Order: sequence, then structure tokens, then C-alpha cells
Amino acid sequence: MFNIQFEDPDSTTGDKLFAHQNSWGLSTRSIGVVVMVHGDNKGLVLPPRVAFYQAVIVPCGVTDANKEQLNTHCTEMKKSLQKAGIRSHADLRENYNTGWKFNHWELKGVPVRIEIGPRDLKNNQVVVVRRDNGVKATLQNENLEDQLNKLLNTIHDDMYNRALVERDANMAVTTSWEEFCQFLDQKKIIQAPYCGDIACEEIIKKDSARTEIVDDKAPAMGAKSLCIPFEQPADATKETCIQQKLLQTCPVLHPFRKKLLVFPDRILIAGF
Repeated sequence: MFNIQFEDPDSTTGDKLFAHQNSWGLSTRSIGVVVMVHGDNKGLVLPPRVAFYQAVIVPCGVTDANKEQLNTHCTEMKKSLQKAGIRSHADLRENYNTGWKFNHWELKGVPVRIEIGPRDLKNNQVVVVRRDNGVKATLQNENLEDQLNKLLNTIHDDMYNRALVERDANMAVTTSWEEFCQFLDQKKIIQAPYCGDIACEEIIKKDSARTEIVDDKAPAMGAKSLCIPFEQPADATKETCIQQKLLQTCPVLHPFRKKLLVFPDRILIAGF
């Protein structure tokens, strides 16, 4: 948008200033990426640093005799965790059973579930369950806040590393047009030399698209450019532009524009 102005707060004559703008393209698409990259068949799996609740406390084995004691303990623990900077919630609803609550918070992707029952009260401990891999562990109440903060950082690192490994396994580098199209059929994210010219990109998009529908579920749209990686494979950037039809007019020899570019696969979601 252009010509966005606002009144100068330091002006006494009503002068206006232009607003400084930028666009990072960061919007609801980032939510979609989190859902698709980390989610599983049980629901969301949220990274601890963006989760609304980082830990949910669920009382277990509740009876009329111990309900007040368990609920009080869960409430106090929630306050203690919040004081330590851990976004937490105690689910004390009486109209749902424990199993329903487990499923409910797994669906919402809360990183850590804390289970507290009569035996845990007696042993001064809690049972924690990780949402990302389902691993259970018993932690003592002493220094629980520090233990949970450490666990949340571990979960963050594990989720990041798993996503990184999966991304790298689905990324390919090529300077061959034939191989380029093969990688697209395999739904790879492709790094290929590209001059940066619009005419060349249109040819790449057109020639990489499917002209015949072999499989209704197979991607059909052509490749589109995504970004220029900071780390450029040296061998690939010495090659000419991946398209071969406009080499005479292709500005591939321009040193500034001759970069290896990332082309996502044909499915639209790769445009994220």
C-alpha cells in the first residue's frame, strides 16, 4: 500500500508523515505450517515457545474423599509454574473424566501433560507426558519448575531437529532439467540454478507442469520459485540456468543474479 500518512505528533500545524512499512509475508500461513509439519493423527503438536498453554495439569484418581486435596494441590502447582514463567492450566472440570481430558489436551497440542494422583501426592512427585513423542517420566516436586523448563527446551530442540531432518531428506540439488522434473514427481524441494529472469521462470513453470493427468491425486501445477538460499552449493551455481530454451537471451552471466534458487514441488502448499 502506498501514501499511508499520519499526523506528526510533534507538529503544531497538522503536518503529516509517511509511515515506514515492510512485509515479511508472515501470516496465518505460519499456523498452517505448524499444523502440517508437527501434527499427528491425535491432533496438534505445538512447539513449546508458541503454545498458548505449555503445560496442563490433570488430577487423576479423583474421589469424593480426595477431590478437594487434589484440586487444591493442582491449583497451587499451576500458580507456582506460572510464577516461573511456564504457561500452565489446571483442568479441574468435574463433568469430564480423566481419559476425556487427556484426549482433549492432546488434540490441542499442549506440549506437556502433568498427571497428579493420590500416590503422587503421597510420594511428592508428578507424572509428566510429552505430547511430541508420548514419553512418560516421573519428576519430584522439588525444583519442578526448573525441570519443566529444561524439558520444554528439550522438546523444542527435538521437534526442530526432526523437522530439519525431514526437510533435508526431501530436498534435492540438480542442474539437469530431466532430473528437475523427476524430482518434482517425487514431491521434492529442488535447488537449481536460475538466472532470475521472469521469462525464464515462466518457461520453467510451463514446461514442468503436467499436461496429462495420470493420477488424480498427483500434483499437476508447474514449479515456482520460492527463495534464494543464503548457503549456495558452489558446483550448482557454476551451471547455466536450469531452463534451456532462452539461453541466448537469458541473463545468466550477470554475476549478481546468477544464484541457485529453491523450487518447491508442484503442490500448492509448498509455496509456504
